[in-house]
Amino acid sequence: MAIVASPPPGRDLASVPGASGARQFWRRLRAQRAALVAAGVVALLVLLALAAPLLTAIEGQDPTTYHPSLIDSARGGVPVGSFGGVSGDHWLGVEPQTGRDLFARLVYGARVSLGVALGATVVQVLVGVVVGVAAALGNRWIDQLLSRITDIFVAMPLMIMSLALLAIVPSSFPRPLLVALVIGLIAWGNTAKIVRAQTLTLKGLDYVSAARLSGWNTWRIARRELLPGLAAPVITYAALLVPMNISAEAALSFLGVGVKPPTPSWGQMLTAANVWYQAAPQYLLLPAGALLVTVLALTVLGDGVRTALDPRAASRLRVGTGRKREAKADADSKKAATDVDSRKAAKDVDSEKAATDADSKKGTADASAKKEAKA
Repeated sequence: MAIVASPPPGRDLASVPGASGARQFWRRLRAQRAALVAAGVVALLVLLALAAPLLTAIEGQDPTTYHPSLIDSARGGVPVGSFGGVSGDHWLGVEPQTGRDLFARLVYGARVSLGVALGATVVQVLVGVVVGVAAALGNRWIDQLLSRITDIFVAMPLMIMSLALLAIVPSSFPRPLLVALVIGLIAWGNTAKIVRAQTLTLKGLDYVSAARLSGWNTWRIARRELLPGLAAPVITYAALLVPMNISAEAALSFLGVGVKPPTPSWGQMLTAANVWYQAAPQYLLLPAGALLVTVLALTVLGDGVRTALDPRAASRLRVGTGRKREAKADADSKKAATDVDSRKAAKDVDSEKAATDADSKKGTADASAKKEAKA
């Protein structure tokens, strides 16, 4: 019967060797306040997107119903009332020319933008991991072929290729799904490069060599030994891909080839608000602000995840007091090194003095012995 040692009472399990890596990850992530705030913002945005039907039902509006009575046609379609028609029935006002509720379109647009970004990220990660691992574990010809294909996709301009592909696909195909697939199937090259480089590093480790010598096939080695080691860099890069994909979806919708009306998205709202930034500035500021906050929060969260998964890497967000702490730590280390050198020098002096005293005593003893011998 195997005996499992338990940690001593009062000792944190995360500090015991072999403890769960997930606990250590959460402990390091909780130590970063900026990452926690960003995670809270992202969680709030996701909650708003998921609860869009409930929130709009509470408001009593929907994202597609027109309200012509709330539009001043004499002024070119500007919303009636102050702040773009803000009222108890329309919490953020209404859309110019159509009178559609801005709050409803904003929260439903969050569902589309976040869903497209997450779907594209999943496609990028899956294709990149498969191609990167296959290139690293294959023979020379497979590696060269897959690497050249990856270079081609990395060199492809995302916007131009997306414009071309989205323009030729029939309109009957679900547009959010199509945008996610196009972004994911074009922009997976950098993920494959990172996975290939990391897999080549892991191949040279002792435990992978031991698994190969024990007779495991390539698929089992990749599944049991390599994929757990690839989890940290892949998760880190995926967290940084989400804000990039949100920006890509917004750009495609802004160019008119993304999500089609009446389905709302933040990029599509920015496109429609292009000519209303003076007459109805809130129509432009609301989706732009939501997009800015989302991208910024996801970027900060991605940096926090990277630092938590690799605690040796310094965070790019470390400024101000962090630099002062680093300077103080460097000064303390230099002072400690100086103290060690001075102690070593004093010890050497004491050793030389002791050796000199010993030599003088020995000389005195020899002289006394010679005098006694002559006597």
